[in-house]
Amino acid sequence: MSQVLVLNGPNLNLLGTREPERYGSVRLADIEAQLAEQAEQSGVSIDFFQSNSEGALIDRVQAAPAEGCQIAIINPGGYSHTSVALRDAFLGVALPLIEIHVSNIYQREPFRHHSYFSDISVGTLLGFGPAGYSMALTAAIARIKQS
Repeated sequence: MSQVLVLNGPNLNLLGTREPERYGSVRLADIEAQLAEQAEQSGVSIDFFQSNSEGALIDRVQAAPAEGCQIAIINPGGYSHTSVALRDAFLGVALPLIEIHVSNIYQREPFRHHSYFSDISVGTLLGFGPAGYSMALTAAIARIKQS
């Protein structure tokens, strides 16, 4: 039973090789390993899911509460700016979320300045690189322990 679900949207499977000048050289597998260790040390269970498919991400969000998930950390990637359907999945199952972005979306192209997730998120972290994942997990763990 996962208490924290970490979701990664399209192209995040390419972390470490995709535009390293923007996203760095840390791979998604490295981030997941670090988060798994952090979660274990905190006594929290964690599950990871990455997909380039919007439908697969929606299905995963819809299944999460029945699996004991209390909060999600999501880097929606490009779906941040386009996916009303993924947003609606979170609202439909009332799953709290923390939104993260490796880069600062406000320092990028204007179309990236709007996210369909920020206003429904517990909090949003952006521009901290891969460290943003650990920061988000720290916040998620604190929220779980408060409840």
